[in-house]
This record gives sequence, structure tokens and C-alpha cells, in this order.
Amino acid sequence: MSFEKIHQFNFPTTIRFGAGVVKELPAYLKANNLKAPLVVTDPNVAQLPFFKNIAEDLRKHSIAVEVFSDIHKNPVKSDVYKGVDVWDATNRDSVIGIGGGAGLDVARAILLRINHREDLFKYDDLVGGDVYVTNDVPHFITVPTTSGTGSEVGRSAIISDDDTHQKKILFSPKLMAKIVFADPVLTMDIPGPITAATGMDALTHNMEAFLAKNYHPMCDGIALEGIKLIDESLERATNKPDLESRSKMLLGSMMGAIAFQKGLGVVHSLAHPLSSLLDTHHGLANAVNIPYGMQFNIAGFEDKFRRIARALELPKENGEAVVQYLFDLNTKINIPHHLRDIGVKDEHIETLADLAFADFAHPNNPKPVSREDFKQLYLKAL
Repeated sequence: MSFEKIHQFNFPTTIRFGAGVVKELPAYLKANNLKAPLVVTDPNVAQLPFFKNIAEDLRKHSIAVEVFSDIHKNPVKSDVYKGVDVWDATNRDSVIGIGGGAGLDVARAILLRINHREDLFKYDDLVGGDVYVTNDVPHFITVPTTSGTGSEVGRSAIISDDDTHQKKILFSPKLMAKIVFADPVLTMDIPGPITAATGMDALTHNMEAFLAKNYHPMCDGIALEGIKLIDESLERATNKPDLESRSKMLLGSMMGAIAFQKGLGVVHSLAHPLSSLLDTHHGLANAVNIPYGMQFNIAGFEDKFRRIARALELPKENGEAVVQYLFDLNTKINIPHHLRDIGVKDEHIETLADLAFADFAHPNNPKPVSREDFKQLYLKAL
């Protein structure tokens, strides 16, 4: 496959994929009679040359751009409300999310709130709030800049409570982008440590989705191919990036997000509390925890691990080989093997275990995870 040309996938949203495809954005807006987008991103991406070039290109085509980037690394409800205030004050007609998980989550939550003005967390999917998402939403476009969450193809946003830091999920098929412009060139300048952490997030999505207990053979197939693509590209994308490795990572990331509609598992429940309690980067939290979480899942699911090992073309097709592969991969991309190396201390363990047990991801793990299991996993990873 050539990574020099642009491809189109419809799965189920339209994905325009390839080097330079973001240049199609002004023509797309004009063709859909959109002249005043609210462009939502994070404060780091807002300062990068490629972002400024995108905004300038839109303005050159007489499109009135308003940028909103006042958001946290782990987004909170007040970020969303501030963004909607900007929407209200500037007479916008569409939302464009540009960035990684944080920027795209806030963009999607703003999209929801524009025509749903009750308390944002009334729409929390974890308590059945999706039934209240009844109104139409504005035109929504996504442009990913990292290969991690795959949020560009998603239908949900994870937003935390400002005070309790508890994560809520806003979900509705209405929140899917009308079109995705997935341009691997935009990921080329992402530094190695961020590439590594977001890439391990994408790998975690694919592995956990494949193991998740719900029945969804289509997601299983996508997850295995996503694992293969990431295996072929993450080390190179991190240490010596080129267009092919960054393209495969962007594809593997989107595939992980499509696959995890089947569910996630123990690793995400280990990782989420690190972000909410210690403000750890979500991808890094997954990266450090994934070998331990996968080890926990082997017994009883040996056949699933055999299939993962086969996708990775490991000499030994078993779960222990997959776990060793994950430790080795972390070493190659300079991710530590222990939680103490990313700021976790003994005194955090009990609170982390409480938060992990209360998390929404592990009920879809292939086997049950108790609070004591979480405590022991944290201690093992410490």
C-alpha cells in the first residue's frame, strides 16, 4: 500500500486518510456552506506551526476561524462550559476538533452541550444519560494529531468532574464526526516520548478490546490487525519516524478506537485513577500498567493470547510471550517498567485501588477484578 496517496474509508464515518489530506478542509467547509467554525484544540497544539498553518489556510479561503484552546490535559466540565460560552459569543456554525484525546473530547462535549443545556453530567452514559441526547448537533469535523485515543472516529467523550475528578462518559451516535481528515504528516513533529505513550495507549485499546468479554467478532478482527500495524511501526515512529511508520500508527490508533466499542478492561481501570489522582498522561499510565494487566488475564484465556502472539509473530505463541513482548517494547521506546518511576508512592496505593475498583472499564474485562486484585496489581507494578 502506498502511504503517499490519499485513501477514503467509510467505517462508518467518512475517513479521508493520507499525507497532506488536511489541505482538503477549506474546500469541504465551503462545499457544506460552513463559514464560521469553532476550532477546538489544546494549548500545546494551538502553538504548533502546523496548527497555525491550518488556521491561516482556512482564513485565506474566507472562513472565519475562532480558536478555543483553554483546556486541561485531563479535561474537566468547566473546560466544556467555557468553550460553549465562546460558541455563544461568536456566532459559530460548526465545530472542528484538532488534536489528541483531550482536544477531541472537549470538542465533542462542546458539540453535545450546544443544543443540550442541562447539567453536562445529566448525559453521562454510565447512568443511562445517553437517552437525553435528543436534539441535533452542529456539523462536526475531526483532525487527529496523535496516534493514541483514536477519538477522531469515536462517539464518546471522557470528561472529569472539576472537584471529585471522577470521569464521566458522554455518549451518543450523534457525536460521531461527519468526516475525519487523518493526515499522518500532522503527527510527524510529535516528540518521541509522546509518540511512545500515545502509541501504547492505542496498543492497549486493541489488546483490551480483543480480550473484552462482549461478543463482537468484527471488533476482534479489527483489533488483531490494529495490534499488527502498531507492532510494525511503534518503535520506528518513536525513535526514527518516517511517513510509513506514522501512517501505520494513525491507522492502528483509529482501529483501536473502533474495536473498543466492544469494551476495555483491567488496564484502563488501573490507568484512569493515575490520571485523575496524579495527573499522569493517560497513555503513559496504560503503557506502564499493560504488562501487569495482561499477565493477570492469561489464565483461562490462553487461546486469546495465542492469537495475539500470532498477530505479533512471536516465536512462542502464549500469554507469557505477549507479556515479555510488552516489557521489551516499553524498553525500546523508553517507557519505565515501574509505577514508582512515574511518581506513584506507597501512600497512593489504597486510594488508587478504590478508584480503580469504581472505574467503568473493568466490568468488560474477560475475568472479574476485585479491589484486592487492583491493590496487588498496583503493588506488583510499583
